[in-house]
Amino acid sequence: MASCVLRSWRLPFAMSNQLSGNGCTEDFGNGAERCVHVQDLWKWRLVLAYDGTKYSGWQYQERPTTVQYMVENALLKITKLGRKDLHFVGASRTDAGVHAWGQVAHFTTPFSFDQLESLHAGLNGILPHDIRVREISAVQPKFHARYSATKKTYHYKIYNGTIMDPFQHAYAYHCAHKLNVDAMRQAAEYFIGKHNFSAFITMSRDGFPKDPRREIFHFDVLKMDANLQLEIEGSGFFYKQIRNMVALLLEIGKEALPPDIILDVLASCDRRRLAKLACVAQPQGLCLISVSYVATDLEPPPGSPKSCFGRHPQINKCILPYY
Repeated sequence: MASCVLRSWRLPFAMSNQLSGNGCTEDFGNGAERCVHVQDLWKWRLVLAYDGTKYSGWQYQERPTTVQYMVENALLKITKLGRKDLHFVGASRTDAGVHAWGQVAHFTTPFSFDQLESLHAGLNGILPHDIRVREISAVQPKFHARYSATKKTYHYKIYNGTIMDPFQHAYAYHCAHKLNVDAMRQAAEYFIGKHNFSAFITMSRDGFPKDPRREIFHFDVLKMDANLQLEIEGSGFFYKQIRNMVALLLEIGKEALPPDIILDVLASCDRRRLAKLACVAQPQGLCLISVSYVATDLEPPPGSPKSCFGRHPQINKCILPYY
């Protein structure tokens, strides 16, 4: 896998000795300032989108490169903080090759920003084009990207044509077998509710979870021409859980297994039971769409800057003299 290199980029700023309130002011240029508060910790939320094709998942790792490594290093360049001060945490540790449209992360700083537009533009200026910061906002100190999440939504895309669409090969799994969509929908209904998902959990480096129960709120199977989109919303998901669920649905769609096999596998609480029936689905079809939180956790603290969703560049109109 080709290595990913951060492009050299620096926010110009000069230290000011002038005290302002309970701290001092640093000027970033273009009117952007950060006000240093000695005793305060500010917490910031990022909403990220990325193409996971080239990355070895989310969780921090320098080689092979991960998404968290790239974003964290961009933040370190701009804030001039150390990793221990930044406390950068993501909501979901997506696997290698998995994509995201709505990954959420948080980080802390001992200072606040007067405005977030320059920080937003700076991060996207450093990051490679397959990783984008979609939103930056200040959040309550109690907010935690992972532990405050109330639900997560994932989509898994399947291309069910005889010949794979070359424009979708990086973002959908190709299944040439004609799938029985009605059987898949019937089977997906069995996942809804609170269950012990031990049979669908692949052992990770963190070991087996103490509580293997999770609740699935929705599991929809949508058909759009040759494309199938599986939309899963739940309280949380374990390592490779969704890809294991999709793998079993694919076997049901091929009519190799009946829909009610889901109940049998769930009841077994045994990963070996599933392993005899299906292999884990490929990663490129999976995408983290959104992470949800209680509204009060997302309220900005008093005195914080407005949330930034990016901005459109403006062109100064040039009035030509009349000849």
